[in-house]
Amino acid sequence: MTDASALAFIGKAERALKAARILLEAGDTEGACNRAYYAMFDAARASLMAKGYHREGTTIKTHAGVIAAFGRALVQPGDVDAALGRAFNRLQDIRVRADYMAGTPSRDEAEWALTQAEAFLATMRERFFAD
Repeated sequence: MTDASALAFIGKAERALKAARILLEAGDTEGACNRAYYAMFDAARASLMAKGYHREGTTIKTHAGVIAAFGRALVQPGDVDAALGRAFNRLQDIRVRADYMAGTPSRDEAEWALTQAEAFLATMRERFFAD
């Protein structure tokens, strides 16, 4: 049985992905990249929990920490393809630029972000949440 907190985070990831699609349709590339990143981030947290890496209350405190733990616990052992780990890192960079810098992600970047987030979430669901 999957931990309730892990299921809650996979739900958050799904809602973020849905929001990313809506924002991209509306032409908001900054918002779409932000929500696509958070879909990945929450799916990564959920997957770490499902794998027993950490539980609610002992969560990793930084984005970089979650990304690093994802790499150590899920990518390095071969549970998740390294390409998804690289996409997670790249989307973090795009999200930081979208949220904190003057530059706006291009439509192509936002479409890439959404495609990657969709693939990431589908893989995490299949590997760690298929019942």
